[in-house]
Amino acid sequence: MPLVLPYKRLLLLALLVPLGMLASCARHPLMSDEECMTRVMYFESNRSSPEGMLAVGTVVMNRMKSGKYPKTVCGVVGQKKQFAPGVLSKPMGAGRALAAKTAKVVMKGGKHPEVGRAMFFHTAGYSFPYSNMHYVTIAGGNAFYEKRKDASSTQEQVRRRVAAGRQDRLSYEPPERQAVRREIRAARQQQAEPVFEPAVIPEPGSQPVFGRVTLPADEPAVQDTAPTLPPPPVSRVRASRGAPLEPMSIEEVLRRGG
Repeated sequence: MPLVLPYKRLLLLALLVPLGMLASCARHPLMSDEECMTRVMYFESNRSSPEGMLAVGTVVMNRMKSGKYPKTVCGVVGQKKQFAPGVLSKPMGAGRALAAKTAKVVMKGGKHPEVGRAMFFHTAGYSFPYSNMHYVTIAGGNAFYEKRKDASSTQEQVRRRVAAGRQDRLSYEPPERQAVRREIRAARQQQAEPVFEPAVIPEPGSQPVFGRVTLPADEPAVQDTAPTLPPPPVSRVRASRGAPLEPMSIEEVLRRGG
């Protein structure tokens, strides 16, 4: 009798283990490496930052090729307490398409140029009391680092460098846009309204100037094409006092009686 009980327990255990494995497979169906890469990018980086997703994917590939971690993407991503909880089981929402697109790039060999050989990252802004964390870049809300004995790059130094680089990219203006800007500026100058200059005080004995209109330098002055009218005929009536009289012959003077 004492031998029967352990046998039944072993038989029961042999039946329950396969059932548990089947239930586990039902909850977590087999995924491709690309799907696992998509998920780790989605849950570990800013879901609107392709640069941050690329950096996370580079870390996964570095781990897979290092020989210190599993040899598949899903094996690396599925390790306990290495990535976000539920990374292989939680549903994805907005941002999934960008993660899937970036995952294809990484699976074809794409890498983040500043991550290098780094295999670790944490949420940017957090600090830890370790002296072997050599930071390389910050992207997608994460700070990426290598473990080195001679670590010399701090998170704050990397943050400043990344911020300066982003500012340079924002201030850069392509040559095509510069050419368009010059054309717009030239067109506005041609359409500029005339500038009225204040009156100039005349010198003694000169004709007074009450103001003049100055046209833009690149716009030719408009010539006055108004027809020139002939001078009015001289009136035969005696001019006002002080004005010279009309010349007359002696016969005409005698006929008018002086």
